[in-house]
Amino acid sequence: MSNKKNVSHIGVYGILIDNNRILLIKKVGGPYDGMLDLPGGTIEFGEVPEKTLKREMLEETGILVEDYKLFDANSVVFEYSHHEQSICIHHLGIFYTILNYENNIQTDLKIDEKNNDSKGCQFYHIESLQKHQLSKIALLELEKLGYHIKD
Repeated sequence: MSNKKNVSHIGVYGILIDNNRILLIKKVGGPYDGMLDLPGGTIEFGEVPEKTLKREMLEETGILVEDYKLFDANSVVFEYSHHEQSICIHHLGIFYTILNYENNIQTDLKIDEKNNDSKGCQFYHIESLQKHQLSKIALLELEKLGYHIKD
């Protein structure tokens, strides 16, 4: 592989848990391709985190967030390979617990300009999830919430 590239990414993510089930998206592309991830994404220039949360939740899940609470701000560092280049990512997330929302969850989404990385979402039983299925930030937050995810 060629030289290593360092990249920082800052995103805002929603945590929606109901009866020990968590809402996760099916990722397309990027370092989490094929994994389950928390819905959310990049803060646009000049955007406040709460607006990012509402916009990303609507784009990736179809729900309108009505009430939320700041849960955590944390980060992970990991490497992945992209086009034969090693990339080291510092992924910083601002995480909100979703307390109330409107609309139905969209389980199947099309990739387009607004949604470029989610194939849709669904609720997953937390006890049935395994570490290799989850993005690094989803795993980080589930463990911070006190859940033990199987290897």
